[in-house]
Amino acid sequence: LPAIVEITEKEFAPASIDAGIEAKIGGAPWIRIKAETLEKELAANPTGCFVAEMDGAVVGYATNAVNRTASRGTIANLAVSSACQGRGAGRRLLETSLAYFRAERLQQAKIETLATNEVGRHLYPSLGFQEVAQQVHFIMKLEP
Repeated sequence: LPAIVEITEKEFAPASIDAGIEAKIGGAPWIRIKAETLEKELAANPTGCFVAEMDGAVVGYATNAVNRTASRGTIANLAVSSACQGRGAGRRLLETSLAYFRAERLQQAKIETLATNEVGRHLYPSLGFQEVAQQVHFIMKLEP
């Protein structure tokens, strides 16, 4: 978990809605929110977390969730250290996640990203993902 959170803190902010909220109106640090979410995801499905290593160090990860009712696997998080980006680690993590979903006999795989994630918007379709919808998030600060 500490290695995953470290990569998340360094690489995930541009793809984090909570980071955007923190930047716009403040609030709890986005990385604290994300670390709590990652911890819950890992506890809920430890066999669905995969890491990429280089020289014994974690350089990337993917966390996954399984929805049996929908027969759908969701790649909840994917991040690769900037020092290792462009070397295929993200693609391999995605392929490992998809193999995991197939082994679980799921019929669908889902991943989400923000429009600002140019790498993801290119990579995901190259693996067969199709865009379904775009969503807009709004935030406001509540004053007493």
